[in-house]
Formats: sequence, C-alpha cells, structure tokens
Amino acid sequence: MGFVFSKSFVPEKDLPSLDGKVILVTGGNAGIGLYTILHLARRGATVYMGARNESKATGAIAQLESPSLQIANGRVIYHHLDLSDPRLAKKSAEAFKARETRLDVLINNAASMSDPYEIRKDGVQQIVVTNHISPFVLTNELLPFMKKTAEEPGSDVRIVNVSSHAHTFPAAKDIVFNSKEAFNNRFGESVSERFKRYGFTKIMNILHIDELQRRLTAENVPIICISLHPGSVSTPGVIEGAKKVFPFPTLVERFISLFFMTPAAGGVTPAFAAAAPIVRQNANKYKGAYLEPYGRFGAKRKEVQSEELGKELWNTTEKIVAEMAI
Repeated sequence: MGFVFSKSFVPEKDLPSLDGKVILVTGGNAGIGLYTILHLARRGATVYMGARNESKATGAIAQLESPSLQIANGRVIYHHLDLSDPRLAKKSAEAFKARETRLDVLINNAASMSDPYEIRKDGVQQIVVTNHISPFVLTNELLPFMKKTAEEPGSDVRIVNVSSHAHTFPAAKDIVFNSKEAFNNRFGESVSERFKRYGFTKIMNILHIDELQRRLTAENVPIICISLHPGSVSTPGVIEGAKKVFPFPTLVERFISLFFMTPAAGGVTPAFAAAAPIVRQNANKYKGAYLEPYGRFGAKRKEVQSEELGKELWNTTEKIVAEMAI
C-alpha cells in the first residue's frame, strides 16, 4: 500500500489520447470509480458512469464537469446499473448495447465492503451477489459486444476487475467455490471476520478475470483482462464501512483520512490498467496480471493462482445463474 501520490505514472501525461474510446466504469459516482472516470475522461474518452442512484450520479457528473477538473475533451454519461440482483445487471447490459455501438473498456469497480451477513431471495449471500455474481453476468452479457469491438483495426479492448489486497485475508481452508453452500461461507460478524468475508469476494474477482482471460486466449480473442489492488484508499465507502465496525468512529475517520491514499491516487492504477500503452505493447505479460499501485505487477496469493479453482468458481457461478433463470 502507498500513502502518497506516485510520480511514476501520471494519467494526465502518460495516458494516450482516448478520443473515440467508450468505457464503462461500475460504481463510478464516488471514490475510486469517480477518479478513474476523471483520469480517463480527461484524455478524451466517453465514459459511462454505472450507478444505481441517478441523483448521486448526476451530481457526481456535475462535479466532474466543473472547470477546475478539466474534462473538456471527454464526456461522462450516467448509465443505470444495480448490482444487487443479477437480473438487473443483465438488463443494464442490454440497455447499454442498445445505446452504444462499441465498448473498449469495462471496469468492474463497484463493490460492497462491510455489510452484515444476509442471504438474498435466490439463496446466495448478498455480498457475493453484489461483488461477484452480478459483475459476472454484466461482463458475460457485454462480452460479445466487446469481442466485436476487438475485431476493429487498432482496437485495444480490456476488462478490469478491481480486487483488493484483502484477497489475502481469508484462510486457505475457506477458499472453496464448489457449491452454493461454499459461496455462502458466513465467516463471522467481528471486524476481522467481516474483512475476511469481503476478501472472499475479492478472491472471486481475481479468479473470475483469470479464467476469463484463459477462455479468451484459447479463442484467440485479443482482449486483455487484468485484476488489481488500487491501494488503501480513503473513499466514502471505506470510511462509512469502517465506522460501522470499529469503535470510536470519529478517530477511525481521521486515521483513514490521514494515512490512506486519496481517491484521486486510488484511481491511478485502474486508469493504468484500462489504457496505459505499455499494457497493449506487452500484452502477453499483462494478460491475467494482478497490479498494485501504481501499475506495478503484484503477487496473487498462492491459492488464487490455481487454474482449477478458477474453473470451479466459473462453473459454480454458471450453475447459480442458471438456477436464477438468467
């Protein structure tokens, strides 16, 4: 984790022109997603802000369009996206395909962090639905669209999953994805157990992107798939989540604000993964890579490097989605 903004990669000068590129960022109305959008829109991209709350999203877009943030060359557009139910994620993907002609980059950034354990109507815990199953459905629905974009001369199509260093928190014995029951691993309600539950879903994000990359590579599809840890970032979600589970919420907020990265810095590694030229120039090195701030190669824990585990997660997710009749 880093506590200061790195000068090794500066999006304003190190990203190429993104004129004509279309990008979708989920959870883009605050925190890391908001500044990821800012970095990309400043370089001329048309960026869709996937968010559930339209008023919050339009307020965030107005903030981005203020003269001080200088995104005159790009556009930011609200796109309704609700990850609380995979059916709604599918509808959002269908609506996106109806309004656009291409998709160059998908950044699965939105996530729930510290919610209490809750089994939703389809028999799967809510944090797994929000952080993994809905993004899985969204990605699959958009994939044919992205494959078509990747066929165009000079295209550079990428899929990015924002994971976390928290993927190292769960014990090895808990990293099992062979059934719906395994997906519903409860962990506990203490602070450390809630972070393990969150980390459980961040393991899913890495395994999902790695298995997707293997499948695309086998098909000779030139899409680059990357997962990443954006850093320990002082986002509204992190602050609110920490205040729910730690005592002395005022002190917690002050600590996070002092020692964690700013959201602007947190958006640098996702922006790097989405559009840095070196990624396409060294595609074989970056396919299935796990990045850390600021665009450096990071280390996935040993268990998460398992191809078999990735296939297990994918197959179980497909079964659950099929049960939902999606």
